[in-house]
Amino acid sequence: MNKYAVIDLETTGHTPAKGDRIIEVGIVVWSEGKIIEKYATLVNPEINIPRFITNLTGITDEAVSDQPTFDEIAAEIRGLFDNAYFVAHNVPFDMGFLNEEFKRVGLPVIMQPVIDTVELSRIMLPQAPGFKLGQLASWLKLQHDDPHRALSDAYVTTYLMSHLLKIIDSLPYETIKQLEQLEPKLKSDLGVILQNRADSLAFSTNHRDDLEIFRGIALKKQHLKPKALSNKAVSFGEIMDNFYQNEGELAYVMPAFELRSGQREMSEHIFDAFQSKRHAIIEAETGTGKSLAYLVTALFQAINYDERVVVSTHLTQLQSQLVEKEIPLLKKILPFTFQTAIMKGKQHYLSLAKFEQTLRSLDFDNYDIILTKAIILIWLTETSSGDIDEIQLPSSGERFFRLISTEAEGGLDPNSPWFTRSFYYRAKANAQRADLVITNHALLCANMTSETPLLPSFKKIIIDEAHHLETTASKHFGLSLDYLSIQKLLQSIGCLENNSWIKKLAEYDPDISIICDEYEWDKWWQEAKEETDGLFRYIFHYVEKKQSTHIAINDIGRFQYRIQSEGLDQGWEVIIEMVNRISFQLRDLIHILSRILKIIDQKRLASDYWEEVKWNMERLQRVLDGLENYFIKNLAEDEVKWIEIDAFGARNAVYLFQEPIDIAQLLHHKFLIHKDSVIMTSATLTIKESFSIFKERIGIKEGEAIEKKIISPYTYQDQVQLMVPNDFPHAKYGKMESFIEATCEAIVSLAQITDGRMLVLFTSYDMLKKAYALLRDMMEESYILIAQGVSSGSRARLKKNFQTFDQAILLGTSSFWEGIDIPGSDLSCVVIVRLPFEPPNHPVYDAKANYLKKTGKNPFMTLALPNAVIRFKQGFGRLIRSSTDRGIVFICDDRLMKAKYGNYFIDSIPNIPIHYNSTKELMEIAEDWL
Repeated sequence: MNKYAVIDLETTGHTPAKGDRIIEVGIVVWSEGKIIEKYATLVNPEINIPRFITNLTGITDEAVSDQPTFDEIAAEIRGLFDNAYFVAHNVPFDMGFLNEEFKRVGLPVIMQPVIDTVELSRIMLPQAPGFKLGQLASWLKLQHDDPHRALSDAYVTTYLMSHLLKIIDSLPYETIKQLEQLEPKLKSDLGVILQNRADSLAFSTNHRDDLEIFRGIALKKQHLKPKALSNKAVSFGEIMDNFYQNEGELAYVMPAFELRSGQREMSEHIFDAFQSKRHAIIEAETGTGKSLAYLVTALFQAINYDERVVVSTHLTQLQSQLVEKEIPLLKKILPFTFQTAIMKGKQHYLSLAKFEQTLRSLDFDNYDIILTKAIILIWLTETSSGDIDEIQLPSSGERFFRLISTEAEGGLDPNSPWFTRSFYYRAKANAQRADLVITNHALLCANMTSETPLLPSFKKIIIDEAHHLETTASKHFGLSLDYLSIQKLLQSIGCLENNSWIKKLAEYDPDISIICDEYEWDKWWQEAKEETDGLFRYIFHYVEKKQSTHIAINDIGRFQYRIQSEGLDQGWEVIIEMVNRISFQLRDLIHILSRILKIIDQKRLASDYWEEVKWNMERLQRVLDGLENYFIKNLAEDEVKWIEIDAFGARNAVYLFQEPIDIAQLLHHKFLIHKDSVIMTSATLTIKESFSIFKERIGIKEGEAIEKKIISPYTYQDQVQLMVPNDFPHAKYGKMESFIEATCEAIVSLAQITDGRMLVLFTSYDMLKKAYALLRDMMEESYILIAQGVSSGSRARLKKNFQTFDQAILLGTSSFWEGIDIPGSDLSCVVIVRLPFEPPNHPVYDAKANYLKKTGKNPFMTLALPNAVIRFKQGFGRLIRSSTDRGIVFICDDRLMKAKYGNYFIDSIPNIPIHYNSTKELMEIAEDWL
């Protein structure tokens, strides 16, 4: 069968069983590489079309009123699918809807083989930025004249399918045969297509030069780049002159280049710090172009002085952006050659040894895991890095990847056949040879305490997004444990009665089986599982019983209980007894694994098994150490421990946390004093023009660092209006209803002025949920409400959805206060609902406040206020992301104007017009200004 009927439907909704109907059909019939037939019609649904659908498609009630009903055209549509593959971008929707309609009018349903281009795109285009039809069309440069109209979407789906089939026809024999093993559990019927490709390759001598086949897996050929031997001598002044001028190299390769004096100033300050071997703290306001500013200097230093420089970012996404965007740009214009490498933690890299093992076992794989294996097989023919951040996996696939990451292999034996092809060890080797290494704060902090270095040696480092270093270091030097991760660990090791790792190990060698039986593996494993479940259920109950005064609620709705040594009671003693029992059981399991390890050593069994046993022993030991440190060891004065429970989740949804209260001394002794130059930069480091709070928290002594603030090139006076209502109800803890109602009314009024395009920032998830429910009732259907934790999807997905719709309002809490860039007319207004003070009963805040009191400091002025001001600056910074952006920052909290500390917030943002009036007057000002 080489005929494909490609369909797209527009409908009044998603559920035909509830009365939704088709309003447009587009079908393209494709065969032998050509379109042989097309069909398009509007359909009269005989019901009203929702306004949202009209906004999306442009199809109105009037447009369909004189069109045929589905009953009249059903037979003609049904005939187009005879002897053809049924193809759609999301087959379950289009086929499901069509078949319900066929049943309704008495026609037989479609039973043909299917190709789902969403699924096939996920497999064949693993590095695509997204899998919506519009995203793929844009990425592949497919012509898409009329998105969300049926025939246009059907044409684009046809071109996409053709592209995907060509990729299948380029795959090597080994990959095709492995896909054939997976195909029965996929949605798309690819059996015949894969078989045809395999047949064409069976006697072919035409192999791809870019691939190698190793142990039956096709891999992209890898090459370690040789280090450049010499470079032409050039001065830093020459670089600056060539780089930062209207006719310079940067302007030549960047069409939208704008000369920014702050960018050159920042480069020069970093160079001065490097030359004088001093630390530096640089606040570079939005629009400075700090990434290029620090990269230019870092690369010059590395090449001219033959010393490695490291750059660390908070998020791995920024790491990737630097490597994919800024570095290629600099390679075009800098007058010297250089090498860069990206270095992440082991959990980011695929283990080929682990992946090979999982390919042998398919019996118990669910759909997501089968899809993930298919995606990885194609990705391996493309990737040089093996870094999972290159691709998007389904949610279960992400969990599965943890089991096949380099972290899961423990330490790969140098004698393993996969050692020379290990992505992680290749990344380390590349980093060792690189002039510039780009890493992240988490790996940087792990490197501070690791017995074996995770990063190559360096003396100079630039830390971007440096306001996150304190929090990341606190988490790294602390501890976190939770019920689910411990149970998953025990489940992944398993018992002899299920199809588990330990059973496969026992079946591999009879002596291992004897050890497992003799030392009663299953008994201790079962008891450890049951005791862990009992412990966490008891902790849940223990926290739930505590009075509300001991409990805080965090921004994702979890209850938090801080452990204090003076408050421990009889219930806590029960917990300690339970922990002691689990410790005993975990020790027994570790002991049995140590006996197995000896057998593997003595009999010289496969190194893969040795690595796995060692890794599982280490994982169990980490849990054992964690539980004993948390519960058995006495609470130190300089640390905080707290428990979080999902109050409305499972009765064992418990999370344990421990952090040092003051990270400054640790950072100073373990990091700062060992480096020549540490450059810390961010857009949000100062409070009222001062770095003193940041220095104190990060461990930098007075006079130890150069301090500079680079002013933004944007004309905030002309680009932003800040508005504060003076007539809102007073916001009282526990009595927020009136305040939330007034906030929602203001949001509705602003939405009418800004056509949506609003980001609303909350300080609590509870307030966000209440506002969302209220806004849904108050707003017209034409506005799309997108809310963190309510609407499904990741932060990036919610942002994309927000930018997709013309009239959208995005509600967010903690993670939306920073790192979300929505430039241009996509965002016209940022609403800050409350000044972002942490709840005073938050465990970490409470512990730090008490610690500060003991040292004679004011917790509000040295902790609460600085944290809130930095957060406020981040929220304010969401609005203006380019020199042409314009908009309103609307702050519902009049403490900004009335409280004595309000000027700390105002003096920490650019000087802009501030309006403090009634809500009605503010709306008039907003309308006139926009």
